[in-house]
Amino acid sequence: LVFVVFTGEAWGYLGSRRFLVELDEHSDAVHGLNHSLIEKVLEIGSVGKGLSQGQGQGAKNFFAHAEGDSSATDQIMVALKHAQESLLSEDIRITSASASNPGIPPSSLMTFLNKNPGISGVVLEDFDSSFVNKFYHSYLDDLSNVNSSAVVAAASLVARTLYILASETNDVQNSTLAAINVNVTLVEQLMDCLLDCDPGLSCELVKKYISPASTCASNYVGVILDEPSSTPYLGYINDVPRFIWNFLADITSIPKENNSSSCQKGCNGRDEVCIKAETDGKGVCALSTTRYFLV
Repeated sequence: LVFVVFTGEAWGYLGSRRFLVELDEHSDAVHGLNHSLIEKVLEIGSVGKGLSQGQGQGAKNFFAHAEGDSSATDQIMVALKHAQESLLSEDIRITSASASNPGIPPSSLMTFLNKNPGISGVVLEDFDSSFVNKFYHSYLDDLSNVNSSAVVAAASLVARTLYILASETNDVQNSTLAAINVNVTLVEQLMDCLLDCDPGLSCELVKKYISPASTCASNYVGVILDEPSSTPYLGYINDVPRFIWNFLADITSIPKENNSSSCQKGCNGRDEVCIKAETDGKGVCALSTTRYFLV
């Protein structure tokens, strides 16, 4: 499984297009990946308004926009349905998007399809034929416009779907999936930090990883002329990407025997990265394959 967070998608899909360029160039930032390894794509699109109206209190309704009629696409759809069945008590529903739609909605998946039309993929959205979030991908898409319950529901659905897809067996029991739960408190913390200015980037979660330059998250994407690197010069990167990289590197890292080793003199292993360096000037070496690739 590879998790990717793209920036700049509102501007001609800058992030996803750059990612594919890095794959073409076999850069250090995507070491171990290549185009042939991308079998299927599951994208999380606009999900912040996934609360259904008139379908029972608390119902969360999402639509799966599929591209292509292939066995890989079918596997994603079957896994989504299985995940939904394991979440019946949460009243989370997944529906296939209308066949009358002209195709998938504007999404990063389009970038992958332009590169390789044979890739199978599904985009998870909170709408069927037209966007319900009129502020999506704009600076107005803030905390007042996104429902945390819908985000938690989408995360639950995706987490269990990915577990099913990654399992060696096609018969994953609901009792097993029931153990996969989303940290609701963490989701709400992330939303408060990234989608609002109070507390914004001055929140404790962000300050655990970086020293933010401002309280409000910037909506601008930095563009630089430099060689890609897994640990680029921090001055090139604004607060949000730096935080997300540190956060993902930390929570996806593999525990080491010595978790307290600082990285003042650098990290030794190829898959080691230095995180939290901004907070104390020392940082910690973490065994993680989390990488930057710069637009």
